[in-house]
Amino acid sequence: MDLATGSSISVSLSGDDEDELRGYWEKLSADGGTVTVPLEPAPWGDIFGMCTDRFGTAWLVNINNPQAAPAT
Repeated sequence: MDLATGSSISVSLSGDDEDELRGYWEKLSADGGTVTVPLEPAPWGDIFGMCTDRFGTAWLVNINNPQAAPAT
């Protein structure tokens, strides 16, 4: 069967473990992947980035920043 690259979905990874999520980011954006939005601080205070892996799947990575959360 032929490989059909790309899709109409995006996969989102989100959490507090910065080292783990950065590790996923490095693997997804390397070896034929394309960075759409660099992994960097976002206006809402978290660290966010978007990339497309070598198979054409879009990924959104959001690293929560507890210091950016509003006080309750």
